[in-house]
Amino acid sequence: MRDHVMDEVKAAMKGGDKARLSTLRLIQAAVKDRDIANRGVGKEAASDDEILQILSKMVKQREESAKAFEDGGRPELAANERAEIAVIRDFLPKQLSDAETADAVREAIAETGAAGVKDMGKVMAALRERYAGQMDFGRASGVVKGLLG
Repeated sequence: MRDHVMDEVKAAMKGGDKARLSTLRLIQAAVKDRDIANRGVGKEAASDDEILQILSKMVKQREESAKAFEDGGRPELAANERAEIAVIRDFLPKQLSDAETADAVREAIAETGAAGVKDMGKVMAALRERYAGQMDFGRASGVVKGLLG
């Protein structure tokens, strides 16, 4: 994953794509921050799964910012946020559709033997383990609640 980001940085530099380069450098900085935090507690450098989590968080932050900019009457800043989202999403696996999410939730419920809402944590943990970066866990949480409740 790190190598892929580095290759994209080089390509953006050669191609003179300053907007893409800026976003790629933000990704590198976020990963480096996680590496430094991990080093402080004696962990290894960020794994690919951790990098996927970082990227998902970055997308979510930018979506919230874009909405805030639109609500504040600043469409040009919202467009910048959306352009960054597009670059970040290039590194994330394809997102599951609503139907695929529902199927994955049903499968996780069956595997964990969840019987009620009190077992929701087990189901969500199984989903996070299997679908990191591929699923909107906020939406998945609603589906789990609906099926278990």
